[in-house]
Order: sequence, then structure tokens, then C-alpha cells
Amino acid sequence: MKAKILIIEGNRADHPSFSDGLKSRGFDVISVRNGAAAHECLLQEDPDIIVIDADSLRTSGKRICLSLREALDDIPIILIANPEEALKQNGKPFCDETTLVLPFTIQKLVNRIKPLLPGDSKHFLHTGPIHLDMERQRVRCQGKVGNLTPHMAALLKYLMERPNEVIERNTLFKFVWETDYTQDTRTLDVHISWLRKIIEADPRHPRILITIRGVGYRLDA
Repeated sequence: MKAKILIIEGNRADHPSFSDGLKSRGFDVISVRNGAAAHECLLQEDPDIIVIDADSLRTSGKRICLSLREALDDIPIILIANPEEALKQNGKPFCDETTLVLPFTIQKLVNRIKPLLPGDSKHFLHTGPIHLDMERQRVRCQGKVGNLTPHMAALLKYLMERPNEVIERNTLFKFVWETDYTQDTRTLDVHISWLRKIIEADPRHPRILITIRGVGYRLDA
């Protein structure tokens, strides 16, 4: 699956666009013109990383960066600034973001992007719209972020590693709770309910974590 990048950049004739260069290197790129459009994309597209070309927007990028960080605090952000703006900030990026100072090559941007992608770390899983950080026990899905208990994280990981496969209740319970006693799996149902509150747009009508009546559960990716 291609890594998805949301890039916020203005339309300036005197400023290069980075979108085409990123697309040519295999990324799935969504380009928007302002912060408001970026907020809408967070819910619809669930990008892996955000690039803010502040120089093309003729702004410092501070307001956009802070508003996006408030909306989704665990998504990586790269801020592109001109040298004058970077000097004003004393080399310190907003909200601990990565800052690139113009001019630079598209390859340098790609080199900064790759280490920030979830797929580049053994602690991250990415299946469909779900991004799971096993080290921090956090999940991001469709613009929502949630903290997980160890059992919730293990349960979600097991399902994400077997997308579109029906998993029997006893199999899930035995693996996650590390027990051969599977006569009462109501605890499993409770944890499924908790996961749905985080990853589903409407937990009462799930479209990702599906119940297969009389059998178990399936993660539709």
C-alpha cells in the first residue's frame, strides 16, 4: 500500500510544487490549498503524514500547524519554511515538527518523510484506515486517536494481521488472554465494543470491525 501524504501548498507561479515530485516517487498525494481543507481531509483520507509548504502560502505555518496538531496529535508534520522565517523562529519548529528550510531537493524531502512513516517501524501496523502503534499502544483511524489497554492492542493487532478473515471467538480469546479456558468470552465482546468506539465512525453500526453471528469477528480492510 502506498504511503499517503497530505500536502498543504499554495498556487504560486514563482514557487515550485512538491506534489508531482512526491507522486513520481510512489506516494499517494492529496494536495489542498489551506488549513480548513486539510482538516476536512483528515477525516476523509486519513493520511500517514502532513507536509505544510508555509512558504508557498506566504505564512509562517504556525496557525495551521497548531490547529492540525490539536486535531490529531500523533500524525507527523513536516513544515517547509523560507530562510527568513526560519531565522525568526531561531531554528525551533512549531510543536516539535520537522522543519525544512528552502532551497532543497525533492530527494531531501523524501529522505525526511520516509523515517516518519508508520510502515518504516517494526512497532507500527497499517491495515486499511487503521494505524496501530504497538509501542505506545495507540491507534489512529479516520481522524480519531485513542489509547488502548494491552489486551485491546493485542486484539486489534491480531485482527489487523488477518484482514478480511473471519476469526472464531475462541481463537481470539485464547490468543489475547493466553488461556485455554474459552467457556466465557464475554470479556472479548466488551473489548470489541471498546475498540469500535475508537475506530468506527458509528460504533452502533460498525463497518470495519464486523460481527459474524455465531462464529466470531472480521476486520474489513
